[in-house]
Amino acid sequence: MQPDLQNLKRYGLLVLLCLVFYVPGLTTLPPVDRDEARFAQATRQMLETRDFVRIRFQDEPRHKKPIGIHWLQAAVVQLTGASNTNKIWPYRLPSMLGAILAVLFTFAFGKHLFDQRTALWGAVLVACCLLLIVEAHMATTDAALLATVVVAQGVLGILYVRKGRGETIGLGLAVTFWTAQGLGILIKGPMVPLVSLLTVVGLITMDRKVSYLRALRPVLGIVWAAAIVSPWAIAVSLATKGAFFTDAVRSDLLPKLISGHEGHGFPPGFYLLLVTLTFWPGSLFLWPALRRAWKQRASAGERFCLAWIVPTWLFLELIPTKLLHYVLPTYPALALLTASLILGSTTDVVDWSRSVLARVGIGVWALISLVLAAVIVAVPVYFTGRFSLLTLWPAGAAICISFLVVWKALRSQVLAAAFYAVLMAALVLAPTLHLILPTAEGLWPSRSVARIVERYSQSSSGSIPVVAASEYHEPSLVFFLGTQTKLVSPAEAASHLHQRANNLALINDEDEESFFRTISALNESVQLLESIHAFNYSNGRWLNLRLYSKKPKPLQ
Repeated sequence: MQPDLQNLKRYGLLVLLCLVFYVPGLTTLPPVDRDEARFAQATRQMLETRDFVRIRFQDEPRHKKPIGIHWLQAAVVQLTGASNTNKIWPYRLPSMLGAILAVLFTFAFGKHLFDQRTALWGAVLVACCLLLIVEAHMATTDAALLATVVVAQGVLGILYVRKGRGETIGLGLAVTFWTAQGLGILIKGPMVPLVSLLTVVGLITMDRKVSYLRALRPVLGIVWAAAIVSPWAIAVSLATKGAFFTDAVRSDLLPKLISGHEGHGFPPGFYLLLVTLTFWPGSLFLWPALRRAWKQRASAGERFCLAWIVPTWLFLELIPTKLLHYVLPTYPALALLTASLILGSTTDVVDWSRSVLARVGIGVWALISLVLAAVIVAVPVYFTGRFSLLTLWPAGAAICISFLVVWKALRSQVLAAAFYAVLMAALVLAPTLHLILPTAEGLWPSRSVARIVERYSQSSSGSIPVVAASEYHEPSLVFFLGTQTKLVSPAEAASHLHQRANNLALINDEDEESFFRTISALNESVQLLESIHAFNYSNGRWLNLRLYSKKPKPLQ
């Protein structure tokens, strides 16, 4: 009974830690990028049309990712009663839940690969990982996907360890593995099967054994995974006459494998170069951890984690299209190896001050921490034109505690250094995500437009205004203003304004000449409601947007 109570306490601690990192900013941050707004808007249109098979963004079919995340989002939005609002946080809840489950599963399965303390610290490092924190705040697929990855990999890990000890494997583990595969396919296509397959290839390469894989019951398992996926797959194939899978492979999957799709092409080494940032703060001891794991690769835990990381990482480095979140499925394994080093160093005598690899890693980590402090201070200055006293809290914490972390690390007090690194991440990221970034008005043009439209709507009588936006065609604008929002040319925006008294037009200053030429041809006159000077982070350009309404004709 006592061990079970201790386990419950550890799970509770991990949930609280996750909430510290994932709740701040969840309700205050506007849609963070184009993909998040597209996912959320497509889910909202499912609720509007009651079509839960096809995925659409306005009138455009989205034949890219499967349906899983949209079903999760739709269920949460319905439960929270937020389907008629433009609040983004309900759409983010499945991501937050997925991130929490990924952390809990890392602990649950990590105990079988290592010991309880290593599994706990591994889960802690996953929870505070910068990349997962970002994904937990976004209404996209990757945090939820990670939960299914950890379950599938965890089962593989248990199978690997138990078979090495000659233990029998029950049917329950096989069912769990194939269920995770099916759910992962529904969320993001072949990613979970790919990670598991590459891990198996890595294990076979090292061990030259395949017999233990029979415990997965592959024939029955594939049938079970297919049974999970096929109802929607058949329905969407019928609804789109086969176009969904044809377009998904031809227009999304293959271009990513062949070239740098949508401008995201980078050479091999891209993920390795940025891992100190994306795995921060756990990256403090990452490089020595990988070196130690390689030396101890005869141990089952280290061996399995290396088979999890190396083939998947190499495959993703070789693909021309690279996005930061692609390597997230390997981070639980990185965290477990790092935790093993941290706890191993509390018993082994390690002189960190003399290890070149450790000193370089700690130095780069400290530099990133100081850069984060500088960026936090600079954000409101750059995007609002004024200094914010609020930035002194996270920036000061980053500077002061990073020096403490480095001091502890170089004195070989590794566990203390790791503890302070996690504490620093909480003190830095929570206020930054909840207070500083959301109040940087110049960073969120779509939210600024939505606020102006709301004020206009409250002050005017008649029907709800419909906005036609010229050139500023961001998905976040559609999410804020509604499905009826039009993304058009300057001339079409002018025609839209002409059609109905309550219509509005959002014009980029570069398009005003064409807009006014059409307005003049239509014999209309317009009035400027407000101007917005903001930064479009999607393309890295400053914008000057102006919102126009039709000027009322004088009474005769």
